[in-house]
Amino acid sequence: MAAEDSSAQNPSDEVALPKPGNPLTWLFHPFGARAIQINGNLGALAIFFLRAFIQIFHPKQFSAIVQQIYFIGAKSAQIVMLVGFFTGMVLGLQLYHVLVKFGSVGVLGTAVALSLIREMGPVLTAIMITARAGSAMTAEIGIQRISEQIDALSTMRIDPVGFLISPRVAAAIISFPILTTFFDLIGILGGWVSGCLLLGVNSGAYFYRVVSATELSDITGGLVKSLVFGLLVVTICCFQGFFTHMRTDSYGARSVSMSTTSAVVFSCVMILISDYVVTTFIL
Repeated sequence: MAAEDSSAQNPSDEVALPKPGNPLTWLFHPFGARAIQINGNLGALAIFFLRAFIQIFHPKQFSAIVQQIYFIGAKSAQIVMLVGFFTGMVLGLQLYHVLVKFGSVGVLGTAVALSLIREMGPVLTAIMITARAGSAMTAEIGIQRISEQIDALSTMRIDPVGFLISPRVAAAIISFPILTTFFDLIGILGGWVSGCLLLGVNSGAYFYRVVSATELSDITGGLVKSLVFGLLVVTICCFQGFFTHMRTDSYGARSVSMSTTSAVVFSCVMILISDYVVTTFIL
C-alpha cells in the first residue's frame, strides 16, 4: 500500500497528465478535437470508397452502371458544353487583348488550348457536374436514408453500398473524362469564334498553334485530373447522403438539405485542392 501511495503522488505523473484547469488544455482542446474528427471522417470516407469500388466489377452491376452513365454523363453534356463554349469565348477575348500588347496574337490558339486542356476544362467540368448530378445524388440517397429504404435493403441482405454507390462510382470513372474532352473541344471552338470571327485573328494560325502546341502529356494530365475529380465528387456526395441520419445539426428533411449543401461545397473545395496536388506531381 505504501508503494501504491508513493507512485500515486509521483510528480512525473502530474506533469504527464495536465490538470483540467490548465489553460493550455482549454486552449488546444478544440483544435485537437476538430483534428480527430476530421481524421475520423477521412478514414470513414476512404473505407466507404473502397467498399464501393470493390463491388464495381460484379456482373449484375452493368445495367445500373449504364443508367448512372446516362444520368451523370449524358444529361450533363449540354450544360457542360454550353459552359465550355462561353469559357472559350471569354478566354479568346481576354487573351487577345493581353497578347496584342506584346505583338503575340499569333499564339492565341496555344494560350486558349493549353488553358482549357490543362486546367479550366477538368476543373469547370467537375464543378458543373457537382452542381447538377452531385447534388441530386446526395439528395436522392439522403431521402432513401431518412425514409428507411436503405435499412430495408440491409434487411433483405442486399449491400446498400454495392447497390447504390458502386454504379455511381463506375459511371463517374467513365463520364468525367469524356465530358472533360467535350468541354475542351467546345472551348477551343469558342476561342476560335471569339478570336478569329469577331476579332480578326487568322483561323489557320489559330488551329495550327492549337495542334502544334498541344502534347500528349497535356491531354493525359487533364484526363487524370478529371478522373481524380470524378472519384472525389461521387464519393463525397454519396457519403454525405448515405450518412444523412448521423448529422447532429439537423434531422429529417432539413438534414437532407444540409447534407446536399455540405456535399456541393466540400466537393468544390476538394476539386481545387486536389487540382493543385495533381498539378504538382504532373509538372
